[in-house]
Amino acid sequence: MPPDTALESLLRRDRAIVAASLVALTVVAWTYTLWLAAAMNIDGMSMSAPGMEADMKMDPAMDMDGMEMGSRGALSLGTVLGISPRPWSSVEAGVTLTMWIVMMVGMMLPSATPMILLYARVGRQSRIAGKPFAATGFFAGGYLLAWAGFALVATLGQWLMEGTLLTPALASASRIFSGVVLVIAGLYQWTPLKDACLSQCQTPIVFLQRHGGFRRDPAGAVGLGLRHGVYCIGCCWALMTLLFVGGIMNVLWIAAIAIFVLAEKVIPTGRVLSRVAGSLLAAFGLWQLISASI
Repeated sequence: MPPDTALESLLRRDRAIVAASLVALTVVAWTYTLWLAAAMNIDGMSMSAPGMEADMKMDPAMDMDGMEMGSRGALSLGTVLGISPRPWSSVEAGVTLTMWIVMMVGMMLPSATPMILLYARVGRQSRIAGKPFAATGFFAGGYLLAWAGFALVATLGQWLMEGTLLTPALASASRIFSGVVLVIAGLYQWTPLKDACLSQCQTPIVFLQRHGGFRRDPAGAVGLGLRHGVYCIGCCWALMTLLFVGGIMNVLWIAAIAIFVLAEKVIPTGRVLSRVAGSLLAAFGLWQLISASI
């Protein structure tokens, strides 16, 4: 086969290769998440994954089941402000950060696939025209870098809340905490910032037009992917905080949030879906707060 024909054949398949790579990366991320969830002890009292210490301390205000805080299942504001997190080893911190990064890859990469495939398509046309873009991996890497930053913040949040606002099973230990998180997440679904960020994620072409199109240099491609990831975080951060309510390693809860995030971005009526979900979340949060006060 002549060299030019072989090149054209490869270029025709590049999007298939990119798509297969995204699927493979997502499958690996979910496989790791499922393995890590299965590695938790049956009683939910510790993590048994390699490198994770099994000495998570019980808060004195927590009852024998470790599921409710105090006699009314809540923490006072003073307790929250006065928390003293258990020191983590470097290995434990690294395992937790890895867990969050991999989980974000599994949850968010499917919703970024349309933009990444668009990059691959336009990049193919540019290569044919003799003006190649940076490889698709640079753009995808920038996107995932943004979520790695979010994972770092989430890891810090888990460390601060461990043993006080979180049970050893990594779910909410306080109805007040659950209610506050649910109400905040629900109200955020109605904000103009949510709408602005969601519109950037729903319409890749509009995003490109507003930010100068794809970049030919690797640094520019990473920067553009990073910017797209930041918009995505602006769209989804409140939904991700729900992991602290339903359980950080609750696989069904993780999958439900991931499916909803994908639906928001690919369904034309995503804004309506966001606001309906926001109303339900806020209502459930208020119910949690009322229940905690009874």
